[in-house]
Amino acid sequence: MKALIGITGSIITCGNDEIFATYERAYVNDDYVSAVEKAGGIPIILPIVEEKENIKEFVSRVDAIVLSGGYDIDPSYWGEEIGRKYERIYPRRDHYEMLVIKYAKELKKPVLGICRGHQMINVAFGGSLYQDLSEIPGSYIQHVQQAKYYEATHGIEIEEGSFISKSMGVKNRVNSYHHLAIKDLGNSLRIVGRAPDGVVEAIEYITEEQFFIGVQFHPEMMHRHHEFALHLFQDFIQEVERRKK
Repeated sequence: MKALIGITGSIITCGNDEIFATYERAYVNDDYVSAVEKAGGIPIILPIVEEKENIKEFVSRVDAIVLSGGYDIDPSYWGEEIGRKYERIYPRRDHYEMLVIKYAKELKKPVLGICRGHQMINVAFGGSLYQDLSEIPGSYIQHVQQAKYYEATHGIEIEEGSFISKSMGVKNRVNSYHHLAIKDLGNSLRIVGRAPDGVVEAIEYITEEQFFIGVQFHPEMMHRHHEFALHLFQDFIQEVERRKK
């Protein structure tokens, strides 16, 4: 049977209409759904809910989790106040995804974190983030690209022999849409990919029981145009299916 892949959702408001301007909708960008399906999985959108029991039930019923991108993460999780360059936070989502990660660890469900999801893994494992790329000594690359969302705009070097290197090789190019980045690495995690300016682009925590990988770029946006991006989802889903047996 195909693997059921739960994709964490977010909240969006409807727009500028006077009546519905603050009306909230649960959503996830369609590229996540498409990438999982094209890679051989069955995508399931997991909306933000409040009850711990329901969150744990979500995690228990799927075979793996994709943590999607989105808002900045509240820096109080690593003991900092919000700085001047911080953008919008959404505490409900932070709380929800922290529990998703907790239950994924408890239930031994594989996790792929993308952009914010990559950062959430690091924070959930006890790490911290730079609140803005300007805080990183030597960072010079444009990490919020002006090119089309699926274009590869900067290099990435991947550790040979890492799980992610199977899909990407040791040198490649990726897209980029972020202003936060990993600072202090979370417990048990290891860095397996960096941009040429040293910004962390990929992390892993892989054992016989646990499987967490995170990427700072957006392979879901690239999967129709770059083979390695689709291969990353395919390799993840194949690993999920292997661990189900």
